[in-house]
Amino acid sequence: MSAGHHHGHDHRHHGRDPQAARGRAFALAVLLNLGFTVAEIAAGLISGSMALIADAGHNLSDVLALLLAWAANTLTARPPNERFTYGLKSSSILAAIANAALLWLALGAILVETIRRISDPAPVEGGMMMLVAALGIVINGFSAWLFARGRKSDLNMRAAFLHLAGDAAVSAGVVVAGFAVMQTGVALIDPVTSLVICIVIGWSSWGLLKDSLRMGLLAAPESIDVSEVRAFLSSQPGVAAVHDLHVWPMSTTETALTAHLVMPGGLPGDRFLQELSHELHHRFGIGHPTVQIETAGGEDCALESDGVV
Repeated sequence: MSAGHHHGHDHRHHGRDPQAARGRAFALAVLLNLGFTVAEIAAGLISGSMALIADAGHNLSDVLALLLAWAANTLTARPPNERFTYGLKSSSILAAIANAALLWLALGAILVETIRRISDPAPVEGGMMMLVAALGIVINGFSAWLFARGRKSDLNMRAAFLHLAGDAAVSAGVVVAGFAVMQTGVALIDPVTSLVICIVIGWSSWGLLKDSLRMGLLAAPESIDVSEVRAFLSSQPGVAAVHDLHVWPMSTTETALTAHLVMPGGLPGDRFLQELSHELHHRFGIGHPTVQIETAGGEDCALESDGVV
């Protein structure tokens, strides 16, 4: 016999709709970064700066990433139907994986050109490098601020924040490189700076790549210790054993759980299930638990073994 309880919140009645607020943040960030990317590519071609081209390439990947995350943010708000019974919440996970892939493709293209420039340095106009990169610090810094609030609870928001904050830091590096070129006249400084930019971006994005792939494989969120969840369920009054326990991400912000609880003393009431659901949400952030109660013991359940899924 099974019993489940859905625990959710409708934030639309709490004053301001966070979904709409995120949509506005995405729209503004996309417009600002797209305009800056076009300006940076033009400036890089005019000045001959590979560092500016590298930064522009990364900014372009960020624009595509923002568009994907924006689309996912919109799709996750759609209600479930007979075909997609969870709605389209998992689209945010697909967007995170696609964003990681786009970022590394852009890095590869930039790295190839950077290595070519190191072997054959070209003249660079340091003043234009500094001017455009300084503008990048302002635009990327402001764009990162738009996503600062949601970065702790949503992988897509964290990806947007880290990408944009990283861009602001990289732009600061390009300003320093432009100054060094102006002072020394050494053109090799520009592609070397581009190489450092690639290394920094690759290093900072590795964690996001791993997190998105883990979500795609339905791994339990790192913030949740499944052994602690099992211990909590086992400690409930009347529970003799717990098996077939699964915890997985429904989206980049929501987590689901299924479990079988062996309760030989008989079926509990609705209050037990309601309190259990509340505690799972409060303690572990699990908002979609489904619990099956078994009174005969685990030996009658085909899923009793942990090796069976």
